[in-house]
Amino acid sequence: MATQTKAYAALFFVCIVWGTTYLAIRVGVMHYPAFLFAGIRQTISGILLMAVALLANRKTDLSLPNILRQMAIGFLMLTIGNGGVTWGEKTVPSGIAALICSIMPIFAVLFNLLLSKKEKFNGLIGAGMLLGTGGVALIFRHSIADISNTQYLFGTLAILAATCSWAAGSILNKKNVNPVNPFLNSGMQLLFGGIFMLILSPAIDDLKHLELFNRDGLIAMVYLIIFGSVLAYAAYMYTLSKLPVGVATIYAYVNPLVAVILGHFALDEEWSIYTALAFIAIISSVFMVNKGYRQQHTTTINNGAANAFPETVPLES
Repeated sequence: MATQTKAYAALFFVCIVWGTTYLAIRVGVMHYPAFLFAGIRQTISGILLMAVALLANRKTDLSLPNILRQMAIGFLMLTIGNGGVTWGEKTVPSGIAALICSIMPIFAVLFNLLLSKKEKFNGLIGAGMLLGTGGVALIFRHSIADISNTQYLFGTLAILAATCSWAAGSILNKKNVNPVNPFLNSGMQLLFGGIFMLILSPAIDDLKHLELFNRDGLIAMVYLIIFGSVLAYAAYMYTLSKLPVGVATIYAYVNPLVAVILGHFALDEEWSIYTALAFIAIISSVFMVNKGYRQQHTTTINNGAANAFPETVPLES
């Protein structure tokens, strides 16, 4: 299978699986403290991914600069990013959480424009981003009244901050690619991100009434470890390394559709005609962003700067 085909297959996997994780997280935090739940999940996931990576490739870069780099990425993407989303879902429905996270590419684009002179918009990319944001707004409008609820508001702000942090971590990861053993690096990110969450848990979580063994919570945990963290996180990092960042991060628009549909059928979360309209808008935006980046790539090659497009830095739960 060609590298490009593998990368698109990995992207498709991320689009579907990370859409389902919002529901699994929602189920998990119904029974366990958020940072403790996420911390255990990511710590175990990191250990598993590192073990698999070492079995597949014995080459390692355990230098202090690389370890610190993976630690920083893990803190931004996992501790703040995943931890913030998990904590926010204690009060915010899974579908709404996914919708908030879908604006991640907007943060990443803004960061890219500030950090890289090579990063440029074209009209089709910009229009696609606006259309995608409009699609998200069509669903999010149903929860505007809930903002008056303090817990809901804090949960929303936590997910918004988490989305911003994930974008920053993705950019840092793309700018500091270490080719020695990328899957080992991903495992270190998960491990460090999980450890930081466990350290923060006593200060953030309510651990007074902790139920150790809950069937639904443990099933959600196992699913998130295997599919949400080990497999999907590795697939996401592979996608980032092989595809243009605008393409690699379009999953942020697809995930909400999966999350909203699952949330409706599994947890009876609200679903209306606006969901269908948003689906049309978001899928159209994905097509536009893809086409826009292909046009940008073609223009770059024709101008004699073939490497400019592949070196662009990431846009993205």
